[in-house]
Amino acid sequence: MVRAARLLPPIILCLTVVAAVARGALIGHGGPVKGIAVSSDGARAITAGFDYTVMVWDLPQQKLLARLIGHEAGVNAALFLPDGRRAVSASDDGTLILWDIETAKLAARWRGHHGKVAALAVSPDGRTVASGGWDHDVRLWDVATGASRALAGHGANVNAVALSPDGAVLVSGDYDGRILLWHVADGSLAATLPGSGFPINALAFAADGRLLSAASDKTVRAWDVAERRETFRYEGHEDPVVSLALMGDRTLVASGTSQGTVDLWQLADGTLHRSLYVARGPVWALAFTRDAKTLLSSGSDGVVRLWDVGDGHELSGAAPPVSPAAETEDRGARLFRRCRACHALTESGETKAGPTLYHLFGRHAGAAAGYPYSPALSASGLVWSEQTVDRLFAEGPEVVAPGSKMPLQKMPDAKDRADLIDFLKRATAQ
Repeated sequence: MVRAARLLPPIILCLTVVAAVARGALIGHGGPVKGIAVSSDGARAITAGFDYTVMVWDLPQQKLLARLIGHEAGVNAALFLPDGRRAVSASDDGTLILWDIETAKLAARWRGHHGKVAALAVSPDGRTVASGGWDHDVRLWDVATGASRALAGHGANVNAVALSPDGAVLVSGDYDGRILLWHVADGSLAATLPGSGFPINALAFAADGRLLSAASDKTVRAWDVAERRETFRYEGHEDPVVSLALMGDRTLVASGTSQGTVDLWQLADGTLHRSLYVARGPVWALAFTRDAKTLLSSGSDGVVRLWDVGDGHELSGAAPPVSPAAETEDRGARLFRRCRACHALTESGETKAGPTLYHLFGRHAGAAAGYPYSPALSASGLVWSEQTVDRLFAEGPEVVAPGSKMPLQKMPDAKDRADLIDFLKRATAQ
């Protein structure tokens, strides 16, 4: 077995700033971008965001074409169908949505999962979509009818799915490190690959039929699917690997980690081409452009960045707008950085997964204009005050506002809560 080790330390790249128009970055999401895909003709990109939205972009111009709104929770994946006129997305709300890209309209909503849908794959002929969910199910969907069949075999959250180049084999990977192979024709289980015992975070097929799996044990493994055996292991990362992309000609692999690094390496022998530092925190998604000259990456700041594959430079140093109040270097401001992905502080606010906190104190819960609140929060009767905000973080949203869309989160330290509330009182009153 070949094992590839890191040949060079990570390269921290200087950022190139382009004046006037920010080029080389797709800016518009209000939180982490969990999925990226490029259309078959290379003209468009589609992105899936924690802010509940799917966005379609003119890729050569880095211009937003459409903001697709239909999910009721964060979106984890979005893919074009081969015809380029339709796309499918998957969400924490447990649904898949089929989109008409030409009209920017929801064509169909598919229900079947009973929990978060974490991963998607589309067959080469565009007739079948595969999904993996945290209900431990894998599903195969008929695009024409929306009918689905569940493939039961996992005993843990399914984080990744992939379809073979001929569309005959479906592969799914779960939190327990198991990789299952399925016959698409009848949904039968073909085999189980041993994995590493660590969570499988991403799967991808090479053009020659080899399977790549990325896991939390810091490796990317290549598998001969026909012979059910591991043939190669890339061990150049120092942190869990959470994302994968293959260049169009399948000679170069991009693998991203939980700590913001991406390695570009040769599939043939694991030779490292270049290491990049692309994000603070996880590199949630990666995709190559069709000409294989550019790599797209996303993290938690809501920006999809474009990188020159040849020399490793970012094509733009653009950054998303951030409220000046959130940059105050006091302790409460630093604590608020955990909340920034979901909440703006300004009156207009950026598009976020949660409502703006502008003039929060004294406001009735569910009263910020323009935000689609859950009925549970709107009917809660809560008025936000120092006491209710403190209780929210001390006891958790599931206690203070049961049935609302607020994610489970707590801040057990009373001093942390007091510092955060002090900051919010100042920042949201401006």
